[in-house]
Formats: sequence, structure tokens, C-alpha cells
Amino acid sequence: MMLNVWKWYQRCLTVHPVKTQIISSGFLWGVGDIAAQAITQSTVNAKKEHADEREKLKINWQRVAITSMFGFGFVGPIGHYWYEGLDRFIKMRLKLQPKSARFVAAKVGLDGLIFGPLDLLVFFSYMGLSNGKNLVQVKEAVKRDFIPAFVLEGGIWPVVQVANFRYVPVRYQLLYVNVFCLVDSAFLSWLEQQQDAPWKQWFTSLITLEEQKGREV
Repeated sequence: MMLNVWKWYQRCLTVHPVKTQIISSGFLWGVGDIAAQAITQSTVNAKKEHADEREKLKINWQRVAITSMFGFGFVGPIGHYWYEGLDRFIKMRLKLQPKSARFVAAKVGLDGLIFGPLDLLVFFSYMGLSNGKNLVQVKEAVKRDFIPAFVLEGGIWPVVQVANFRYVPVRYQLLYVNVFCLVDSAFLSWLEQQQDAPWKQWFTSLITLEEQKGREV
């Protein structure tokens, strides 16, 4: 069964590469948001005094649709052209040997410094605006969520991408990333739902402290 699904996906990717990437990205980001909502609700229910009175899982399907649209509208199309273009740039401009240590390191570095921050910035801005926040509120939400997400993901994605750029053909690299995005979308959706959690405030306080030191100097 899985083999047939994989062959079907390969055919779709060959005939309609962009459309296939868009659909798979949207689906996986939607599933990730469902997982995030389940984790959030389970955490809240676990803190209740009466375990027998725990509420049943209630999925906000509007939020799932909004998150899926991020996969459809951004991750799928932008990710497809990003990985194709990144591969050509490293080969033609930097003239590095494919799959060499320098080739992989260059890809990981550019991906982490360019696409990673852009992905987070667009995600938090889009989610805020889609949920009815104004620009000031979105700015505050991005300031609150961006650094914690960037720091925590910064310890995971480079390892994931080393394997991706070393062993996975370019045409499948976004699919590989999207599989991990199933976890990543759950994490980002969960993080966005945490609002002003104390652990987030710790990151924010560090930024504020650095800004104060900079003004003093």
C-alpha cells in the first residue's frame, strides 16, 4: 500500500511538481495544527483538579484551515523554488562539488540564515493577521514568538538539513522537509497558542536587557 502511494506521488511530482508540493505542504501543515491543538488541550486538561471532568478534544477547524493555507500558499510554492534555486546557486555560483562537506555546509548555512527566519516571520505575521489582529498586535506577537522559535529550532533544523542536502535528491527535498514540518507545524502552532507563557517571557527579557545595555553604551 505504502509503495503504491509512493509511486503515485512520484508520478505526480514528475508531471506537476509545484502543484504536488503545494498540496502535500498544505495537508501536512493542517495535520500539524491538529496535533498542536491536541497537545495544548491535553496540557490544559491535565492541570485540572478533577481528571474525570476533562473536556473532550475540540478541534478549531477554522484554525486548521488557516494553517493549511500557510502550507498551500507559502511553504509549498516558495519552498519548491527555494530548494531548486539553492541547489543551482551552490553549484553554479559557488562552484562546489555536490554532496561534498562544503556543499552541504553552504546549503545548511544559507537555508538557516535566509529561509528559516523568513519562514518564521511570515508564519507568525500571517497567523496573527488571519486571526483578526491589527499590525501593532502582530508586531508584538512576532517579537514575542520569533526569538524563542528561532533559538529552539536552531538546534534541530541544521541536523535535519545536513541529512537532507547530503542524501536526498533535490526534487524530494521539500517532501523530506515537509515530513519534519508535520512536527514543526505542530510546534509552531503550539508555540503561537502559548501567548505570554513564562518561558517565552524569559527570552523577551533577555532581548530587552540587551537593548538596554546597547542604549547605555
